[in-house]
This record gives sequence, C-alpha cells and structure tokens, in this order.
Amino acid sequence: MPKNLAELVDILKLTRREGFFVGAPGNTYFQRTYGGQVLAQALMAAYATVGDDRTAHSLHAYFLRAAKTSDSIDYAVDETRDGGSFSVRRVLAQQGEGTSFIMAASFHKDESGLNHSEPQPTDVDPPEECPPITAVMDERFGVSPVWHEWDCLDVRFAGDSSTATTNENRGKPQAWMRVWVRTVDTLPMSVPDRLHQAVLAYLSDMTLLSVSALPHEVTFMSTSLQAASLSHSMWFHRPCRVDRWLLYDMESPNAHASLGFSTGRLFQDGLLIASCAQEGLVRLVEDRPILA
Repeated sequence: MPKNLAELVDILKLTRREGFFVGAPGNTYFQRTYGGQVLAQALMAAYATVGDDRTAHSLHAYFLRAAKTSDSIDYAVDETRDGGSFSVRRVLAQQGEGTSFIMAASFHKDESGLNHSEPQPTDVDPPEECPPITAVMDERFGVSPVWHEWDCLDVRFAGDSSTATTNENRGKPQAWMRVWVRTVDTLPMSVPDRLHQAVLAYLSDMTLLSVSALPHEVTFMSTSLQAASLSHSMWFHRPCRVDRWLLYDMESPNAHASLGFSTGRLFQDGLLIASCAQEGLVRLVEDRPILA
C-alpha cells in the first residue's frame, strides 16, 4: 500500500485508453486489492467524464469479487445522464474477463439552499492526545507489518465500545469506534476538491466494517473471522481538506447471518462532511490466514 501521500496520489492518477481508464494495483501484504483503493479509483474515473462545475454528492458500490494485486484494473465509465443540475455515471471495474466492482455515482452543480449540520461530537479527546492506531494494533494483536498498510494516513485511535468504561458507553450504540484521520503530508492548495473526495472515499473503507465485530468475543483481525467489504455507499455533504484532521465517528447497529452493517460520519471543523454505510462479510471460520 502507499507509504506516503505522493504514492497515494500516484495510485489515483488513471491512464486513459480507448473505452476505459486504467488504475495501477497497490503494493499490499494482502492477497486482494484494498477496497478503498478501488472505490477511490472508480470515483476518479467517473470524474474524468464530468464537467468541472459538478461535484460528487453520492456513490453506491458493490464489491463483486476480490481484485487481484498482480494486475492493473480497467474502469469502464457509462455516461448515464447529464441534466441541467445533475450528472450520473456508472463505473465497472474489470480484470481480465470478470467484473470485480460496480459503482453508480451522482454529481451536482453547486447551488445555494437549505443548510444545517449534525454537530460534531464533543466527548472525544483531541487527536494530539490519542495514540496512533498502529500502536493500538501492536498492543492488541502483536507487532505486524500489516498495521502499516495505510502509512500514507495519520490515524489516531479515539476509543471504541470494547475498551470504554460503562460511563463512556452510556448513551452510545452497542458497537462504536472513533478515529481521527488525515494524510501524513500536506496537499497543495491547488489540488481540486475531487482529489480530496477520492482520498476521503479511500480512507472511509479502512476501519468501518471492523466495528461490527466489537460486541463479540471474536476479534476482527484474527484467524477466526473471514471479513470482506460487500457494498459501500457514501454521501459527500461539504468540501473538506483531507490533510487536516477529520473525526470518523462509526457505529454498527446490526450483525446477522454472517453479515455486518456499519455506518460512519466524517466531521471537520464542527461540521458534517460526509456520511457512509457499509455491509460486509463477517463469517466465523477456523484458522483462516489473516493475510487472505
């Protein structure tokens, strides 16, 4: 995976060929390409066919099969509709003959209108007082290079329902987690909003599904659980800068029949920036390799 912001930005630069866009695979310890990378590349492919006056406000995606880490990914974009205010794109990601991912995204021309926001939670320590998530993973599961898959991001652990006190859990969902996140380096001011959105989509897949395992004895990163993203939806409410701290507030209201469901809210400067929802496989197994 990208070790720094420059590598992440390179991964999000697609090559245009006749009929599709090509995204490079990322280096990873896992046997499949990280879902957030596919999501972000697909969004950039869709953006390449939309006018500069329109910004993504929602996307809905399905992960159909694991994307190989050895091959590049081809993104075919269907320019479904261009209206006076909205544009819709459908993106298919393919490797060889098989489709591994599908996404529909809607883009909107900026306009004035109603404006309100859910307030950012205040009962959370500032990022400077929160430990790096890599240190938390080392403590919980042992030292592993796997925890450094996302070193292009600065992620600080701000608590979850499994370690919180009874008082800290009072009034919160049964399963919740909070992290602070930003890129490790600063992006130039000239970088367009679409790249910030793509990085936001990239990081949104990182911790979300794991929240569904918190109320249970099995741990998410263990040989006893097979986990994979199945679908991911995201709504972009306001512009943001991903090189400044974002609070990712996540919860899992349901897990059943080997499926976990989690929702997340991303805040910056007290305002709700984006919302997301994800369903994924959380199947109990016996002695499955972590890197599968």
